[in-house]
Amino acid sequence: MLNTSPQLRFHRLVEQARPPQRADRSGIGTLPTRSYRYCDAVTSAAGYGWWVFCPLELQLIWDGHDIFWYFDGAADWMKLSPAAQFPDFSRTFDNAAPKALEGCAPPFLTALPEPGVVQIWTGLMASTAPGWSLLVRPPANLPPPGGYCLYEGIVETDTWFGPLFTNLRLTRTHKPVHLRADFPLLQVQPLPRQAYAEQTLSATAIVPDMDSMSGDDWDAYHATIAGPSLDRDRPFGSYAVAARKRRQGVCPFSRTPDLNAVPMPA
Repeated sequence: MLNTSPQLRFHRLVEQARPPQRADRSGIGTLPTRSYRYCDAVTSAAGYGWWVFCPLELQLIWDGHDIFWYFDGAADWMKLSPAAQFPDFSRTFDNAAPKALEGCAPPFLTALPEPGVVQIWTGLMASTAPGWSLLVRPPANLPPPGGYCLYEGIVETDTWFGPLFTNLRLTRTHKPVHLRADFPLLQVQPLPRQAYAEQTLSATAIVPDMDSMSGDDWDAYHATIAGPSLDRDRPFGSYAVAARKRRQGVCPFSRTPDLNAVPMPA
């Protein structure tokens, strides 16, 4: 019987935050048309997971020592020392949370000890099915706006229920870095814990040279590369067609889950 319960659940604490959105295989239309039509490897990577957004239009400046931040409606630039709450969120959190959790709202921005590094909370928390984690990374195959880079991390969200955040390293000084609320800040991708377990990563073999390749290896190369290249009438994108057909099977993350109270945009 098909399991219809959500395999991933996003919890939106900051109501102003844009809801997560299934990542787009076209990279918001930025991928070349030829890649979108024929390169399933690129489009599959671009569409694997969900986009998560900065919960408000945000600007950051790093002077080489201190970090300052600004948002529309703020009176002036504010020094981040060392953390700041999302505007008016502390009161909202205290009104909604149990009495024992008053004063425990997660910070929106935190200046980390490393130079130019800021931790940004997305306004979300996430939980996954047992045995599944989330890879938190920059959006795949989507050119970044510039001025910063993101660290990647794997969070075991089946057991750790806390703020979904990212660590951002500013790469330029004395010039504002703009984070838009309508442009993906990061991409979260589901991973079975077995995929990055030590026994999986240690189960690796290296064929040192072509003399060590087996007959099956050469047959596979012929079937994949050499044979099709001799067929002048072969259709374009045959790999993409075959890959799409293989994906017709059911996978726990192959459908858009019900995200409970957080609606997904069309």
